[in-house]
Amino acid sequence: MTDAPFSPLGDTLDRDATLTLLRAATDGADDGELFFERRRSEGLMFDDGRLKTASYDASEGFGLRAVRGEVTGYAHATELSHAALTRAAETARLAVGDGGGTWSDAPARTNTRLYTDVDPIAGAPFPVKVETLREIDAFARGLDSRVVQVSASIAASVQEIEILRPDGMVVRDVRPMTRVNVSVIVDQGGRRESGSAGGGGRVGLDGLLDPANWQAKTREALRIAVVNLDAVAAPAGVMDVVLGPGWPGILLHEAIGHGLEGDFNRKGSSAFAGLMGQRIASSGVTVLDDGTIPDRRGSITIDDEGTPSGKNTLIEDGILVGYMQDRQNARLMGVAPTGNGRRQSYAHAPMPRMTNTYMLGGDVAPGDIVADLRDGIYAVGFGGGQVDITNGKFVFSCTEAYRVQDGVVGAPVKGATLIGDGATALQKIRAIGNDMALDPGMGNCGKAGQWVPVGVGQPTLLIGGLTVGGSAA
Repeated sequence: MTDAPFSPLGDTLDRDATLTLLRAATDGADDGELFFERRRSEGLMFDDGRLKTASYDASEGFGLRAVRGEVTGYAHATELSHAALTRAAETARLAVGDGGGTWSDAPARTNTRLYTDVDPIAGAPFPVKVETLREIDAFARGLDSRVVQVSASIAASVQEIEILRPDGMVVRDVRPMTRVNVSVIVDQGGRRESGSAGGGGRVGLDGLLDPANWQAKTREALRIAVVNLDAVAAPAGVMDVVLGPGWPGILLHEAIGHGLEGDFNRKGSSAFAGLMGQRIASSGVTVLDDGTIPDRRGSITIDDEGTPSGKNTLIEDGILVGYMQDRQNARLMGVAPTGNGRRQSYAHAPMPRMTNTYMLGGDVAPGDIVADLRDGIYAVGFGGGQVDITNGKFVFSCTEAYRVQDGVVGAPVKGATLIGDGATALQKIRAIGNDMALDPGMGNCGKAGQWVPVGVGQPTLLIGGLTVGGSAA
């Protein structure tokens, strides 16, 4: 059973009175809105043969924003009442001050639906979810006698939003999210290694709880763990690196994606500031941020300001052609919003954020790219990383990588890190595979203390001269 549709205007609050308050708060401003949100989430974790945690969370509230120039007034509350809105309007109003702003045009409307509006939490009974986790545990242990520990999780959530603008425009969106993850630890002669796999998207739970789905994830987690049992110490030095397709796009996301967000470029703090129209990458490199892909984790029908999401080209054949914009930074830079104004929740103001960021494929067979690698690393999986937006310098750890010599893939390596900077790495891309793939749906992105779901993707790539950190073999 699901709750009634979330619509504070007309249900909990008087629409006319709310609109009057919003107009008073944004009088003399350039932009602003009321953002209402209700969110529900459920998470189950099965660890080491037992249900370890089961949680259910629910929250709702609003955020009121008034924007003038570079200044933002923002107030939020968990109480959906006229009194709370009045206090929030008075607070946000302080940022606007006296005098008239230049009011921004309202976002365009859209009838597009990129995902279901069915509550995924209700997609399967609680006992079925628990039993599925138990089956994952048993299946993993039955695959290989070396499996000593299994962790599996199921997560489902639904976010309902309603946005009211001072011109009376109202837009709504219902955003589901589901994910299944499996991690295993194997032991061989006292050496223990781990592997993880998972994913999901803005879909119901039915497909993810299908045995064919979770069995594939379990086999992949086990495969990675077993590969790492034979890993040798990673080499260190400057060498060529081949990145696999799909999830390795997280390096692209971090190393250059944040640097192409509008706020960093408006303020001049990005390594790519002031380079619009110039070559910043090798020929053939085309990078998009696309929030319009159906059912994907990073997709949004509308962003958190009400702008329809877009398929935005950032780099075209090596030339910088666009930034990702929210409404405020787009206005200040004299360009159109791109549907990238995102916020973690009603308690946060929106800012330019990525959705699904990926590089288009080329025309080279992946096997030929690896065969051309004389002495380097073939990196298939990545874990955590760090990036400095101001100069694009990054450090990423590899969760699955192999030594390649004379075009032959050799032993897996352990402890490899890739070190470089995004601007230089883009210029050193020497081959682009024809196997572009998106990640399985497991990305989260942090910025200024806010986290939002994202997607990444890329084809197999050959990058020349990256620094590989590790220990000499």
